[in-house]
Amino acid sequence: MARIFISAGHGGFENGVRDPGIVAGGTTEAQEMIRIRDILLSELRSRGVQALAVPDDLSQVQTIDWINTYSHRGDVAIELHMGGSPNPSNRGVTVFHIAYNSQRKKDAELILWSLLRRVPQFPSRGAKPDTETGLGHLIFCRWIAIPSLYIEIGYLTNPNDRNILQSRRADIATGLADGLVAWVKSEHINPTPPLPPGNRVYGSIGIRINGQVYGERGLLVNGNSYIPIDLVDRLGIDLTQLARVIRIRYNNIVYIKAIDLRNFGIAVSWDNPNRTVVLRSISRLYNDQIDRIMGGGYTTEVQMIVFLKSENPDAPNQFPEIAKLYRREAMVEGVNYDVAFCQMCLETDFLKFGGIVKPSDYNFAGLGTVGGSSEIAAFATTEEGVRAHIQHLKAYATHEPIVQEIVDPRFDYITRGVAPSVFSLGGRWSDDPQYGDRIVALVRRLYEMSGLL
Repeated sequence: MARIFISAGHGGFENGVRDPGIVAGGTTEAQEMIRIRDILLSELRSRGVQALAVPDDLSQVQTIDWINTYSHRGDVAIELHMGGSPNPSNRGVTVFHIAYNSQRKKDAELILWSLLRRVPQFPSRGAKPDTETGLGHLIFCRWIAIPSLYIEIGYLTNPNDRNILQSRRADIATGLADGLVAWVKSEHINPTPPLPPGNRVYGSIGIRINGQVYGERGLLVNGNSYIPIDLVDRLGIDLTQLARVIRIRYNNIVYIKAIDLRNFGIAVSWDNPNRTVVLRSISRLYNDQIDRIMGGGYTTEVQMIVFLKSENPDAPNQFPEIAKLYRREAMVEGVNYDVAFCQMCLETDFLKFGGIVKPSDYNFAGLGTVGGSSEIAAFATTEEGVRAHIQHLKAYATHEPIVQEIVDPRFDYITRGVAPSVFSLGGRWSDDPQYGDRIVALVRRLYEMSGLL
């Protein structure tokens, strides 16, 4: 019988420290998700469903290893979270699934619909691929061998969502149980009849790379595309750069998930009518290294606006020249305008702001003032705010002189050239050690949406 593995998401030890998750409103994400998890377990078991709770003291990686150790073919897994944002108006439920897996997207939509049917007071943020998360991937969706989903049950930082969560726990658990039961009972997830050892059969799929049909075939496993390791070698990809790679051996050939190639500048998509995984490599972008602050960008003004509107349709109305200014100011100073623009999207939540920085401050990068003040910097115009951002980036990235008059109030306090890559901005520009990863994830999304990856 299929089983459901449930992780409360936080509460374990990361680097020897208990991880509370998001903290807001006098509570923590870990506390709230453990409460929901416990009610959900009782609800599922009352329906005769086998449900297992991941131990609360495990780290994120240990959680994945625990599930992979004890799960069997036909089981499913879900991790419970809440969202958090400096903008307290952000709210709603999102279910994330591994990207480019059409079946897992349907599963995510099923869970989302089931929850919102019971608790319609939650806004829906949709079922989304994990490429649309802050880091551009979720290891809970990528590293677990069985089908898995990751849900954010509202935003802990939003008072309305927090109130719904705390006053409707039983309804939330019931809605999740409805969806999970339907998921494990759905036809596609039922285990196939047992086969003799070594005779497991996977579906064969085609492979197309840069418009050409590749001679070997791939595999479809749990809705995910796998490609032969020989193709990875031919593409010149060094998989040792990844923290973990899921490999399977089938008919004496080793295969890996195609989605893992996305980290190396390979665009991955799925051609469902032809049952073909489509790979596209644009080596020019990755030879230039998209994490570098200095250099040219690749997108057009229109592509930048389309990307911005995908998250905030009103942004171009409020700041109609924002894309043009980022391109112009960055090109004057030799800064990569794609990187700068995506950092602006990260810092301002796609110009939705909502934190201590107001739209009227024209501060697009969270720049501070001097003299020990806790206040943020304010600028007179959009142009001045963009220019200050570009100058601040250039100061970190290089010793090259500034072309235009300096308007960045903290320019002289930066040690020049210490951060040529956005990966070096973590702990400097932001206290988030993964700050650079978040910027690069947005750059990848921009390039994919623009057809460059």
